[in-house]
Amino acid sequence: MSKMLAVVGPTASGKSDLAVALCKRFGGEVVSCDSMQIYKKMNIGTAKPTHEEMQNVPHHLIDFLTAGVEYSVSDYVADAERCVKELENRGVLPVFCGGTGLYIDTFLSGISLSDFENDPNVRKRLEYEFEKDGIDGIYLRLVTADPLIAESIDKNNTKRVIRALEVYETTGITMTEWNRRSLESAKKKDCLVIGLDYEDRQTLYDRIDRRVDIMLEAGLLEETKALLDEGLLSTKTASQAIAYKEFLPYFAGEDSLENCIETLKRNSRRYAKRQLTWFRRNKDIKWIFRDGKSTDDVLNEAFCLVDNYLSEEC
Repeated sequence: MSKMLAVVGPTASGKSDLAVALCKRFGGEVVSCDSMQIYKKMNIGTAKPTHEEMQNVPHHLIDFLTAGVEYSVSDYVADAERCVKELENRGVLPVFCGGTGLYIDTFLSGISLSDFENDPNVRKRLEYEFEKDGIDGIYLRLVTADPLIAESIDKNNTKRVIRALEVYETTGITMTEWNRRSLESAKKKDCLVIGLDYEDRQTLYDRIDRRVDIMLEAGLLEETKALLDEGLLSTKTASQAIAYKEFLPYFAGEDSLENCIETLKRNSRRYAKRQLTWFRRNKDIKWIFRDGKSTDDVLNEAFCLVDNYLSEEC
Protein backbone atom coordinates (compact mmCIF):
# COMPACT_ATOMS: atom_id res chain seq x y z
CA MET A 1 0.00 0.00 0.00
CA SER A 2 1.12 3.53 -0.72
CA LYS A 3 0.70 6.62 1.44
CA MET A 4 -2.48 7.59 3.23
CA LEU A 5 -3.75 10.12 5.75
CA ALA A 6 -5.76 9.87 8.96
CA VAL A 7 -7.51 12.52 11.03
CA VAL A 8 -8.16 11.46 14.62
CA GLY A 9 -9.02 13.01 17.95
CA PRO A 10 -11.84 13.40 20.46
CA THR A 11 -15.47 13.96 19.61
CA ALA A 12 -16.40 17.51 18.53
CA SER A 13 -12.82 18.44 17.64
CA GLY A 14 -13.58 19.09 13.96
CA LYS A 15 -12.24 15.89 12.39
CA SER A 16 -14.84 15.56 9.63
CA ASP A 17 -14.40 19.10 8.33
CA LEU A 18 -10.62 18.73 8.20
CA ALA A 19 -10.80 15.34 6.48
CA VAL A 20 -13.07 16.74 3.76
CA ALA A 21 -10.76 19.74 3.27
CA LEU A 22 -7.75 17.40 2.92
CA CYS A 23 -9.61 15.30 0.36
CA LYS A 24 -10.48 18.35 -1.72
CA ARG A 25 -6.92 19.67 -1.54
CA PHE A 26 -5.04 16.42 -2.20
CA GLY A 27 -7.45 14.33 -4.28
CA GLY A 28 -8.71 11.98 -1.60
CA GLU A 29 -11.81 10.22 -0.36
CA VAL A 30 -12.84 9.71 3.26
CA VAL A 31 -12.65 6.28 4.89
CA SER A 32 -14.53 6.34 8.18
CA CYS A 33 -13.03 4.78 11.31
CA ASP A 34 -16.05 5.29 13.53
CA SER A 35 -17.62 2.20 15.11
CA MET A 36 -21.14 3.66 15.21
CA GLN A 37 -21.39 5.56 11.93
CA ILE A 38 -21.42 2.22 10.15
CA TYR A 39 -25.06 1.75 11.16
CA LYS A 40 -28.07 2.92 9.17
CA LYS A 41 -30.67 5.21 10.75
CA MET A 42 -28.21 6.23 13.49
CA ASN A 43 -27.37 9.58 11.93
CA ILE A 44 -27.74 12.51 14.30
CA GLY A 45 -26.57 10.72 17.43
CA THR A 46 -23.41 9.43 15.78
CA ALA A 47 -22.64 12.83 14.20
CA LYS A 48 -22.65 11.17 10.79
CA PRO A 49 -21.72 13.83 8.20
CA THR A 50 -24.65 15.14 6.22
CA HIS A 51 -24.70 15.33 2.43
CA GLU A 52 -23.90 19.04 2.66
CA GLU A 53 -21.01 18.45 5.06
CA MET A 54 -19.51 15.84 2.74
CA GLN A 55 -19.19 18.53 0.03
CA ASN A 56 -19.40 15.93 -2.74
CA VAL A 57 -16.44 14.03 -1.31
CA PRO A 58 -17.19 10.27 -1.31
CA HIS A 59 -17.29 8.69 2.18
CA HIS A 60 -16.69 4.98 2.70
CA LEU A 61 -17.53 2.55 5.53
CA ILE A 62 -20.47 4.54 6.85
CA ASP A 63 -24.19 3.79 6.79
CA PHE A 64 -23.98 0.22 5.48
CA LEU A 65 -25.18 -2.04 8.32
CA THR A 66 -28.46 -2.44 10.20
CA ALA A 67 -28.16 -1.65 13.89
CA GLY A 68 -27.70 -4.88 15.80
CA VAL A 69 -25.53 -6.60 13.21
CA GLU A 70 -22.32 -7.74 14.89
CA TYR A 71 -19.21 -6.03 13.51
CA SER A 72 -15.75 -6.72 14.90
CA VAL A 73 -12.34 -5.08 14.64
CA SER A 74 -11.27 -7.84 12.26
CA ASP A 75 -14.31 -7.08 10.10
CA TYR A 76 -13.28 -3.44 9.99
CA VAL A 77 -9.67 -4.23 9.09
CA ALA A 78 -10.78 -6.49 6.23
CA ASP A 79 -13.22 -3.86 4.92
CA ALA A 80 -10.64 -1.09 5.24
CA GLU A 81 -8.07 -3.17 3.36
CA ARG A 82 -10.49 -3.70 0.47
CA CYS A 83 -11.52 -0.05 0.47
CA VAL A 84 -7.95 1.27 0.41
CA LYS A 85 -6.98 -1.11 -2.37
CA GLU A 86 -9.90 0.08 -4.48
CA LEU A 87 -9.02 3.74 -3.88
CA GLU A 88 -5.37 3.19 -4.71
CA ASN A 89 -6.30 1.41 -7.92
CA ARG A 90 -8.11 4.60 -8.92
CA GLY A 91 -5.21 6.81 -7.87
CA VAL A 92 -7.18 8.28 -4.95
CA LEU A 93 -5.62 9.20 -1.60
CA PRO A 94 -7.30 7.39 1.34
CA VAL A 95 -8.10 9.82 4.17
CA PHE A 96 -9.23 8.01 7.32
CA CYS A 97 -11.38 9.96 9.73
CA GLY A 98 -12.92 9.04 13.06
CA GLY A 99 -12.55 8.66 16.78
CA THR A 100 -12.52 4.88 17.23
CA GLY A 101 -8.86 4.46 18.05
CA LEU A 102 -9.00 0.67 18.15
CA TYR A 103 -10.18 0.53 14.54
CA ILE A 104 -7.62 2.85 12.97
CA ASP A 105 -4.69 1.73 15.13
CA THR A 106 -5.31 -1.94 14.41
CA PHE A 107 -5.60 -1.30 10.68
CA LEU A 108 -2.47 0.86 10.47
CA SER A 109 -0.42 -1.41 12.71
CA GLY A 110 -0.72 -4.36 10.36
CA ILE A 111 -1.52 -6.64 13.29
CA SER A 112 -2.89 -10.02 12.25
CA LEU A 113 -6.16 -10.78 14.00
CA SER A 114 -6.53 -14.29 12.67
CA ASP A 115 -4.23 -16.01 15.18
CA PHE A 116 -6.56 -15.82 18.17
CA GLU A 117 -9.40 -18.32 18.15
CA ASN A 118 -12.54 -17.68 20.15
CA ASP A 119 -13.38 -20.11 22.92
CA PRO A 120 -17.17 -20.38 22.83
CA ASN A 121 -17.28 -21.90 26.31
CA VAL A 122 -15.41 -18.97 27.87
CA ARG A 123 -17.53 -16.48 25.96
CA LYS A 124 -20.75 -18.22 27.01
CA ARG A 125 -19.68 -18.28 30.66
CA LEU A 126 -18.79 -14.58 30.68
CA GLU A 127 -22.05 -13.65 28.99
CA TYR A 128 -23.95 -15.74 31.55
CA GLU A 129 -22.13 -14.00 34.40
CA PHE A 130 -23.02 -10.65 32.88
CA GLU A 131 -26.70 -11.56 32.52
CA LYS A 132 -26.76 -12.86 36.10
CA ASP A 133 -24.73 -10.28 38.00
CA GLY A 134 -24.25 -7.27 35.72
CA ILE A 135 -21.10 -5.72 34.31
CA ASP A 136 -19.43 -4.52 37.52
CA GLY A 137 -17.85 -7.82 38.54
CA ILE A 138 -16.58 -8.62 35.05
CA TYR A 139 -15.18 -5.13 34.56
CA LEU A 140 -13.39 -5.24 37.94
CA ARG A 141 -11.74 -8.51 36.91
CA LEU A 142 -10.58 -6.86 33.68
CA VAL A 143 -9.21 -3.86 35.61
CA THR A 144 -7.22 -6.25 37.79
CA ALA A 145 -5.99 -8.41 34.91
CA ASP A 146 -5.38 -5.76 32.25
CA PRO A 147 -5.66 -2.19 33.60
CA LEU A 148 -4.39 -0.55 30.41
CA ILE A 149 -7.01 -2.05 28.16
CA ALA A 150 -9.69 -1.51 30.81
CA GLU A 151 -8.86 2.20 30.88
CA SER A 152 -9.49 2.47 27.15
CA ILE A 153 -12.90 0.76 27.28
CA ASP A 154 -16.17 2.26 28.45
CA LYS A 155 -17.39 0.00 31.25
CA ASN A 156 -20.83 -0.02 29.65
CA ASN A 157 -19.43 -1.36 26.38
CA THR A 158 -20.25 -4.91 27.41
CA LYS A 159 -19.10 -6.47 24.16
CA ARG A 160 -15.56 -5.09 24.39
CA VAL A 161 -15.23 -5.76 28.13
CA ILE A 162 -16.22 -9.40 27.67
CA ARG A 163 -13.96 -9.72 24.63
CA ALA A 164 -10.90 -8.40 26.48
CA LEU A 165 -11.51 -10.67 29.45
CA GLU A 166 -12.13 -13.60 27.10
CA VAL A 167 -8.71 -13.09 25.53
CA TYR A 168 -7.05 -13.12 28.96
CA GLU A 169 -8.96 -16.10 30.35
CA THR A 170 -8.51 -18.13 27.16
CA THR A 171 -4.79 -17.52 26.60
CA GLY A 172 -3.47 -16.32 29.95
CA ILE A 173 -2.14 -13.28 28.09
CA THR A 174 -3.65 -9.83 28.43
CA MET A 175 -4.99 -8.08 25.36
CA THR A 176 -2.43 -5.33 26.00
CA GLU A 177 0.39 -7.89 25.82
CA TRP A 178 -1.25 -9.63 22.88
CA ASN A 179 -1.28 -6.36 20.97
CA ARG A 180 2.33 -5.62 21.92
CA ARG A 181 3.57 -8.97 20.64
CA SER A 182 1.56 -8.62 17.46
CA LEU A 183 3.06 -5.19 16.86
CA GLU A 184 6.57 -6.62 16.98
CA SER A 185 5.89 -8.77 13.93
CA ALA A 186 3.51 -6.41 12.19
CA LYS A 187 4.27 -4.34 9.12
CA LYS A 188 3.03 -0.84 9.81
CA LYS A 189 1.30 1.00 7.01
CA ASP A 190 2.63 4.29 5.71
CA CYS A 191 0.25 6.91 7.05
CA LEU A 192 0.42 10.47 8.31
CA VAL A 193 -1.86 10.67 11.34
CA ILE A 194 -3.05 14.18 12.26
CA GLY A 195 -4.66 14.66 15.66
CA LEU A 196 -6.98 17.53 16.56
CA ASP A 197 -7.30 18.72 20.15
CA TYR A 198 -7.50 21.74 22.46
CA GLU A 199 -4.89 22.47 25.11
CA ASP A 200 -7.65 24.10 27.14
CA ARG A 201 -9.81 21.09 27.99
CA GLN A 202 -12.75 23.29 28.95
CA THR A 203 -12.90 24.65 25.40
CA LEU A 204 -13.31 21.11 24.11
CA TYR A 205 -15.95 20.36 26.73
CA ASP A 206 -17.87 23.49 25.77
CA ARG A 207 -17.81 22.36 22.13
CA ILE A 208 -19.12 18.95 23.18
CA ASP A 209 -21.98 20.52 25.15
CA ARG A 210 -22.84 22.74 22.20
CA ARG A 211 -22.78 19.76 19.84
CA VAL A 212 -25.35 18.00 22.03
CA ASP A 213 -27.57 21.09 21.84
CA ILE A 214 -27.22 21.13 18.06
CA MET A 215 -28.09 17.42 17.86
CA LEU A 216 -31.25 18.04 19.85
CA GLU A 217 -32.19 20.92 17.56
CA ALA A 218 -31.60 18.61 14.57
CA GLY A 219 -34.02 15.99 15.90
CA LEU A 220 -32.01 13.64 18.13
CA LEU A 221 -35.01 12.86 20.33
CA GLU A 222 -37.14 11.99 17.31
CA GLU A 223 -34.37 9.79 15.89
CA THR A 224 -33.99 8.01 19.23
CA LYS A 225 -37.76 7.43 19.47
CA ALA A 226 -37.84 6.00 15.94
CA LEU A 227 -35.00 3.59 16.74
CA LEU A 228 -36.74 2.64 19.97
CA ASP A 229 -40.05 1.98 18.20
CA GLU A 230 -38.30 -0.27 15.68
CA GLY A 231 -36.66 -2.26 18.46
CA LEU A 232 -33.18 -1.29 17.30
CA LEU A 233 -32.16 0.19 20.65
CA SER A 234 -32.60 -3.18 22.31
CA THR A 235 -29.71 -4.63 20.29
CA LYS A 236 -26.28 -4.98 21.85
CA THR A 237 -24.74 -2.55 19.41
CA ALA A 238 -27.16 0.36 19.49
CA SER A 239 -27.78 0.07 23.22
CA GLN A 240 -24.12 0.99 23.80
CA ALA A 241 -24.15 4.06 21.56
CA ILE A 242 -23.69 7.36 23.33
CA ALA A 243 -26.50 9.82 22.47
CA TYR A 244 -29.22 7.18 22.42
CA LYS A 245 -28.95 5.14 25.61
CA GLU A 246 -29.05 8.29 27.73
CA PHE A 247 -32.64 9.00 26.64
CA LEU A 248 -34.05 5.57 27.41
CA PRO A 249 -35.00 6.60 31.00
CA TYR A 250 -36.85 9.61 29.56
CA PHE A 251 -38.92 7.54 27.16
CA ALA A 252 -39.58 5.01 29.93
CA GLY A 253 -40.92 7.81 32.14
CA GLU A 254 -38.18 7.23 34.69
CA ASP A 255 -36.27 10.52 34.40
CA SER A 256 -36.69 14.06 33.15
CA LEU A 257 -35.50 15.23 29.75
CA GLU A 258 -33.25 17.82 31.40
CA ASN A 259 -31.46 15.16 33.47
CA CYS A 260 -31.02 12.91 30.44
CA ILE A 261 -29.51 15.77 28.43
CA GLU A 262 -27.03 16.50 31.22
CA THR A 263 -26.17 12.80 31.41
CA LEU A 264 -25.47 12.77 27.67
CA LYS A 265 -23.21 15.79 27.94
CA ARG A 266 -21.33 14.25 30.85
CA ASN A 267 -20.95 10.88 29.09
CA SER A 268 -19.76 12.61 25.92
CA ARG A 269 -17.09 14.51 27.87
CA ARG A 270 -15.96 11.28 29.51
CA TYR A 271 -15.84 9.58 26.14
CA ALA A 272 -13.64 12.38 24.78
CA LYS A 273 -11.29 11.87 27.72
CA ARG A 274 -11.03 8.14 26.96
CA GLN A 275 -10.38 8.90 23.29
CA LEU A 276 -7.54 11.24 24.20
CA THR A 277 -6.07 8.68 26.60
CA TRP A 278 -6.02 6.18 23.75
CA PHE A 279 -4.55 8.48 21.10
CA ARG A 280 -1.92 10.00 23.41
CA ARG A 281 -0.17 6.64 23.48
CA ASN A 282 0.62 6.98 19.77
CA LYS A 283 3.80 9.05 19.60
CA ASP A 284 3.60 9.27 15.80
CA ILE A 285 0.49 11.46 15.77
CA LYS A 286 1.10 15.02 14.62
CA TRP A 287 -1.10 17.11 16.89
CA ILE A 288 -2.72 20.38 15.91
CA PHE A 289 -4.05 22.31 18.89
CA ARG A 290 -6.91 24.54 17.83
CA ASP A 291 -6.81 27.03 20.72
CA GLY A 292 -6.92 30.59 19.39
CA LYS A 293 -6.61 29.49 15.77
CA SER A 294 -8.95 30.30 12.94
CA THR A 295 -10.20 27.61 10.58
CA ASP A 296 -7.72 28.84 7.98
CA ASP A 297 -4.87 28.57 10.50
CA VAL A 298 -5.76 24.95 11.21
CA LEU A 299 -6.10 24.12 7.52
CA ASN A 300 -2.76 25.74 6.65
CA GLU A 301 -1.00 23.84 9.42
CA ALA A 302 -2.53 20.56 8.25
CA PHE A 303 -1.79 21.29 4.58
CA CYS A 304 1.84 21.95 5.46
CA LEU A 305 2.12 18.62 7.29
CA VAL A 306 0.60 16.76 4.35
CA ASP A 307 2.71 18.56 1.75
CA ASN A 308 5.88 17.58 3.63
CA TYR A 309 4.67 14.00 4.08
CA LEU A 310 3.71 13.47 0.44
CA SER A 311 6.93 14.99 -0.83
CA GLU A 312 9.09 12.50 1.10
CA GLU A 313 10.81 9.74 -0.79
CA CYS A 314 8.75 6.54 -0.90
